[in-house]
Amino acid sequence: MLKIAVLVWMIVGITLAGVLVVVIVTVPSLYAQGMSLIPIAAAAGFLAAIPAALVIAKKIQSLTVSRG
Repeated sequence: MLKIAVLVWMIVGITLAGVLVVVIVTVPSLYAQGMSLIPIAAAAGFLAAIPAALVIAKKIQSLTVSRG
């Protein structure tokens, strides 16, 4: 399950980090502080993706493991 979780984490982490960075770039009040907020947002996206990746990996494993 760990291999699946790592693959899912990479995809979900990149997606969440990208969404947070886009929010910072598009909101004018946050754009002025972008140089300090973008690394924080990217790290927060990757950290927030860890629990989501574990849940998704467990669901994938439960659906693919034979019940025998």
